[in-house]
Amino acid sequence: MGTVENWVDLLDPSLTELEAHLPASAHLRAVEQLLAPARHEDEPRPKFETHGDYIFGVFLVAVAVPEDDLVYYQEVDVILTETTAVTVRKTPEGGRPAYDPAAARAACRVGDSVGMVAYHLMDDIAERFLDLVDALGDEIDELEDGVDGWGPQQIRRRISDLRHDMLHIRRTLAPTRDAARQIVDGRIELTTGEVFPREVELSFAAAYDKLLRAADGLELSRDLVAGVRDYHQSKVANDQNEVMKRLTVIASCLLVPTFIVGLYGQNFRRIPELHWGFGYGFSWALIIVTTIGQLAFFRWKRWI
Repeated sequence: MGTVENWVDLLDPSLTELEAHLPASAHLRAVEQLLAPARHEDEPRPKFETHGDYIFGVFLVAVAVPEDDLVYYQEVDVILTETTAVTVRKTPEGGRPAYDPAAARAACRVGDSVGMVAYHLMDDIAERFLDLVDALGDEIDELEDGVDGWGPQQIRRRISDLRHDMLHIRRTLAPTRDAARQIVDGRIELTTGEVFPREVELSFAAAYDKLLRAADGLELSRDLVAGVRDYHQSKVANDQNEVMKRLTVIASCLLVPTFIVGLYGQNFRRIPELHWGFGYGFSWALIIVTTIGQLAFFRWKRWI
C-alpha cells in the first residue's frame, strides 16, 4: 500500500482485497475492469468517469526499455471518493516489471486531498510520456547516424518499428491528455461532494501542459522519422542511378568495338583491310583507341 494515508495502492488484487477498499456503490462493470488481467491486444482507453459518489479512471503508463528497443504499457485503474484514492496496478504480460508510483507517492505531502493524490499520479504519468518521447528522440538520432552505414533491411525495419511505436504512443497519449483536460475544465466531479477544488484543477493544468509538450514532441519525432525515410529513399534511388550510370558506361564502351567487329565481319569480298597484312592489328588498335577515348571522355564528364 502507499505511504499516504488516503491513498491505497494495490498490485494485482483479489476480489476480497478490492471489496475491502471500494465504495459499496461500485458498479459491477468497474469491478470487472479492476479485476481483469492486463492484455496487450485489448488495452483500455485512458479516461475519467463520474459514477455518483465515486470517480473511476483508467490510465496506461508508458515504460521504455532503451537497451531492448522496447516500449510497453501498464494499466493503472483509479477509484476516487471524497476520502480515499484507490489505485489498482496490473502486472504487464511477459513478466515485465510493474510500474511503481514511488515518485508520485514521494511528491505527496501530509494532509494532501484525494484530488492532489490523483494529480501527483497524473503528473508522474505525464513525466513518463515526456521521458518516452525523449527516448524516442534518442532512437531517431541513432537511426540518423546509421542511415549511411546500415543495410537497407535494417533501416526499413527500424523505421517501421519507430512508426509503430509512435502510433501506439499517440493512441495512448491523446485520451490521457483529454482526461486531464476534463479535470482542468471542471467536467469531472462527484454528485455528493468535491474532489477537485479550484487549486487541484490548477495543478492538473500543469500535468495537462506536460502532456501537450509530449504530444508536440511526438509530432516532431514523426516529422523527423519521415525525413529519415525520405532521405533513405532518395539515397537508394541515387545508388541505383549510380549503378545504372556505370552499366551505361560499360554498354557504351562495348558498342564501338561491337560495331567495328560487325563491320569487318560482313560477308563481302572487296573489303580492303581483309587482304592487308596489318589488317588484324589495325582492327585491334582501332578498338583499343576508341575504347580509351570513350573512357577518357566519361572520366572528363565525371561519369566514372
